[in-house]
Amino acid sequence: MKKNKIFIQIASYRDPQLLPTLRDCISKAKNPKNLVFGIAWQHSTEDAWDNLDEFKGDKRFRIVDINYKDSKGACWARNQLQQTYKDEEYTMQLDSHHRFVENWDEELINMIKLLQSKGYPKPLLTGYVSSFDPDNDPDGRVMQPWKMNFDRFIPEGAVFFLPATIDDYQSRTEPIPARFYSAHFAFTLGQFVKEVPHDPEYYFHG
Repeated sequence: MKKNKIFIQIASYRDPQLLPTLRDCISKAKNPKNLVFGIAWQHSTEDAWDNLDEFKGDKRFRIVDINYKDSKGACWARNQLQQTYKDEEYTMQLDSHHRFVENWDEELINMIKLLQSKGYPKPLLTGYVSSFDPDNDPDGRVMQPWKMNFDRFIPEGAVFFLPATIDDYQSRTEPIPARFYSAHFAFTLGQFVKEVPHDPEYYFHG
């Protein structure tokens, strides 16, 4: 196990926010040298803004280069990048459009260790991350933390979820139990990548 390393899983599909996300993730980390990025880079040569040249020589990056026309969906892409996992102690799965708080890595690891000290051997932090405005950041961020609520079953049978505010978040000192898992944000032990990999045949609906 690679102690204190965080394997960051990002499946990006022609996303103009990928580069700002990566830069903010690195600049806000307490220990940026411990970050390892697995990126399923589903891109088009027509998108001048979707260029990872600045990271291609960085040993922390493992980039799976995918022509966007060859993509088979979000779960397939996430499974592809999970093949680059190399026993990092922790993993964080994200969408390719996020912003971060200072020392986010230390905060998340401390939450995991707190839950382990309370008897949860494999805690997983997940949920919908509050939204932000890329044209007005950080002032445009929603500062209340969100959780996932069941919304409805659609006629085809799939479950739809909606975000909801954690009402008593200001008085809380630790995470609350979650009912649902979100691939939008998940932080846990690295072994999760091997024990619960994404099914490449499961197609995302949302």
